[in-house]
Amino acid sequence: MRATDRPTPVPPGTEAGSEPELRAAGRGLDWLNLFVANIQTGFGPFISVYLTTQAWTQTEIGLALSVGTITAMASQLPAGALVDAIPSKHAVAFFSIVAFTASALLLGLWPVPLGVFGAQILHGFSSCTLGPVLATFSLAIAGPAALGLRLGRNARFSSIGNGLGAILMGACGYLIGERSVFFLTAVLTLPALAALRPLAAARIGQRPPPSVATQALPPQPSVWRLLADRRLIAFAACAALFTFANAPMLPLAASALTKVAPDQATILVACSIVLPQLIVAIFSPSFGALAERRGRRLVLLLGFAVVPLRGLLFALTANPVAMVLIQALDGIAAASFGVMVPLVVSDIAGRSGHFNLSLAVVGFFIGIGATLSTTAAGWLSDRYGIPAAFAGLALTGLAATGFVWAAVPETRS
Repeated sequence: MRATDRPTPVPPGTEAGSEPELRAAGRGLDWLNLFVANIQTGFGPFISVYLTTQAWTQTEIGLALSVGTITAMASQLPAGALVDAIPSKHAVAFFSIVAFTASALLLGLWPVPLGVFGAQILHGFSSCTLGPVLATFSLAIAGPAALGLRLGRNARFSSIGNGLGAILMGACGYLIGERSVFFLTAVLTLPALAALRPLAAARIGQRPPPSVATQALPPQPSVWRLLADRRLIAFAACAALFTFANAPMLPLAASALTKVAPDQATILVACSIVLPQLIVAIFSPSFGALAERRGRRLVLLLGFAVVPLRGLLFALTANPVAMVLIQALDGIAAASFGVMVPLVVSDIAGRSGHFNLSLAVVGFFIGIGATLSTTAAGWLSDRYGIPAAFAGLALTGLAATGFVWAAVPETRS
């Protein structure tokens, strides 16, 4: 059954093939999410470790990481518009993954400022094109009615990929050397490219002919009307507040663990990273199913409410084991947020022809929250202490939860 035969029209750029092809494409998307998460792990904390071994100062490392962050923020809107405009989303995914290969090789072979900054810029922009494409693939395979279930499955495989990637790259860096992490990252792009084959065979992400699109879809709103939609703006603002409250908690917890248990800090921080990933892998599909049964607001409120609770508990304890267990709550927030962002945006803009641009708008607000939060939390910590910083983040998380309750309507059709 083709997408144009379904009773519910699908958005432009999500034309799909037969049912067996769709099932194969679904399995391909599982593997794609897993290997993309593997790849992205290589561009995380391993960069700081590697550049430190290359005699970079902390200021230079911070500048290199900031180049990547700024590029990602600046690329959100143009990358989303570009993905909407290109008919073949498969081609966008292919070249985005190839760009990851080039970025990893640049880091491994040429760890000088020009090479590292170029790699960060390339990776930042490609991440902004690949994320919306994965959401488009999900919408094409599952359709609007089952998108929550598909996004929960995506989050499960991404979480597994993050965990496996951290183990593989940590072992590789320990046994061979820090440079080898980036060669491994480049190698992992090959199975990610292979995972695209069933998606291409099923014509996932291929834009239908203009005559078909005209018959299948209602008149599309202008981009400016869509971007002025109160639901999209309110949700983007809530996402920024959520990220502002949530993003600095793990770095602050890592600093606190280093102070109270310096000898066990490394293993405690590792547990603080792995435990939430396990929670995400376990609960993401359930959150997607709950969003389809009971609506988006319930799942959003559940995920948002965990953030002020976590901040308050962090502010009240200095016990290392308790802090690790508290950090596990981040898995609930991450599972909710990771599933709900593309799902709510799909509810609002999935049939508009500007789905990826709308997703980029929310991503831009998330980037603003992440960029401002680390500086603010660091200032609070230096001036008033780490518990006060956690309390401030808890209040911000409470405000975000209240904003969801007051300003974000139910978007499920």
